[in-house]
Amino acid sequence: MTSWQRRPPGRPLVLGHRGASAVCPENSLEAFARALVDGADGVELDVLACATGEVMVFHDDDLARLGARPERIADLPYADLRDLALTSGARIPTLQQALAVCAPPCLVNVELKANGFWGGPLAALADRVATIVEQAGAADRVLVSSFHPRAVFQWQRRAAGIPAGLLFEREGPRLLRRPWAASLLRPAAVHPEAVLCNAGQVATWHRGGHLVNVWTVDDPAALRALAAMDVDGIITNDPAATRAVLG
Repeated sequence: MTSWQRRPPGRPLVLGHRGASAVCPENSLEAFARALVDGADGVELDVLACATGEVMVFHDDDLARLGARPERIADLPYADLRDLALTSGARIPTLQQALAVCAPPCLVNVELKANGFWGGPLAALADRVATIVEQAGAADRVLVSSFHPRAVFQWQRRAAGIPAGLLFEREGPRLLRRPWAASLLRPAAVHPEAVLCNAGQVATWHRGGHLVNVWTVDDPAALRALAAMDVDGIITNDPAATRAVLG
């Protein structure tokens, strides 16, 4: 049994979406630390590789939204990213730095970011992430997820002992709208958008052997409804408020 299968009594796991992103810059070390102070059981974060191969914790392909710059993360070396300040004042951490802040028993959901229809160089990213997780001694508390089925496949191929999750949503590219690959890949978890959840569907996913971790939920009524459906984890922007609702 992994740490992801050990839920707190009477409530789902509470996972800070990009850390406590409601109160701190998303995917920053400050956001991860704040999530734990605010009572989160773990955090969700996003990773992609920069030009020199380091695994950076960042959601977007480029710096336009958070850095007011046009460059892509994949085109910049670590030496440039290390010293770059985002418009929020935050810095972009590496996965090693994030895992150091998210010390045990913190759970960490690492989302592999995939680019384009084929997902980009996912095998290399999966290998780098697995090496970092193993070196950090964090394999027993990490779950790796992705919207892209090929990323989930590459992760399971590289690190079969570390659980995987398949993300999916109501909108977006046709390939990513439904968990069609779950029956083929058999990931440990499915990560549906909250609007796709009802009691019957959650029960079906559980019967299929999957943990159900839902994103991204802040509304108190929705939080209570999902807890009543017996979901395993809720990804939220505000762990403190979510813990207050769920108890």
